[in-house]
Amino acid sequence: MGLEIVTESSSQNANVVVECLRSWSQQAVAEVIEFRGETTVVVPRDLLRAVAERCRADAKLQFNLLTDATCVDRYPVEPRFELNYHLVSIPRRDKVRLQVRLSGQDPVVDSLVPVWPGANWLEREIFDLFGIRFSGHPDLRRILLPEDWEGYPLRRDYPVEGFRDVPSTGELFKKSSML
Repeated sequence: MGLEIVTESSSQNANVVVECLRSWSQQAVAEVIEFRGETTVVVPRDLLRAVAERCRADAKLQFNLLTDATCVDRYPVEPRFELNYHLVSIPRRDKVRLQVRLSGQDPVVDSLVPVWPGANWLEREIFDLFGIRFSGHPDLRRILLPEDWEGYPLRRDYPVEGFRDVPSTGELFKKSSML
C-alpha cells in the first residue's frame, strides 16, 4: 500500500479567499497575484486592518497565524513600498499573502498587532529598517539599531556608507617619507 497525498490546488484555495473577501466588501481586494502556487491579495491601505480581522475571524478563512511581515522598497517606483503579511490557516492548511502598497511620501498603515499580537516585533523591525510607521502600534520604536541611528538602512536610497562621519585616522595611514 502506497501513501496517497491529497492536496487542493492553490488556485481553488485562493478563489475561496478572494470570493469571501469580495462578498464581504468589493473594495477589499484591489488585485490578486498568483505566482508559483502562491497567492497575494493586494489590499487598499485604509482597509488593511479590517481585511486582516476578516481573514482571522471568518469561519471560511480562519487565518489564525501570522508567520511573517516583510517590506520591499521599489524606489524610484511609486508606490514605493510593498508591505507583505504572510498568513496561515492551520485548520484549513492554507496560506495567503496580504499586500498593501504605500507611497514614499506617506508610509503609514494601521498596525495589525490588535489582530495578531505577534505582529508587534515584525512591525517594529520594518519600522526600524524601512521607516514605515504603524498607527495604533503599542510600542513603535527601534528594535535592532540604536535609538540615535539616522535613517533607515534597508531603503534603496540609503547611502552605502551611512550618514555617520568617518573618524579621522590622523597620521596612521599617511605614507611615510622615510621609505
